[in-house]
Amino acid sequence: MPIIKILPHPEYCPQGGQISAPAGTSICEALLDNHIGIEHACDMSCACTTCHVIVREGFRSLNEMDDNEEDLLDRAWGLEPNSRLSCQAIMAQADLVVEIPRYSINHAKENH
Repeated sequence: MPIIKILPHPEYCPQGGQISAPAGTSICEALLDNHIGIEHACDMSCACTTCHVIVREGFRSLNEMDDNEEDLLDRAWGLEPNSRLSCQAIMAQADLVVEIPRYSINHAKENH
């Protein structure tokens, strides 16, 4: 099973972490299944950007982005060339290193 190394995040994973998940699993599902409560306001339907992650290692091993994910990522806070929506990024056999950005755009959480 591939391993995901999560870089420290002050809210979701303060010490950083390392988890494993079967190939074919989305990064978001893997994080949630391992009690790392990444935001996913649209319930993983590719309708928001709250589950945005930056894939520091293993980016090329993930499935291709579709047009909807690419369009949504343009609205993500802290967008980088190796950004993905974790609900759409499906793991292959390669290990990953991911960073959860410090902020996300979640109007429900922000009481807007």
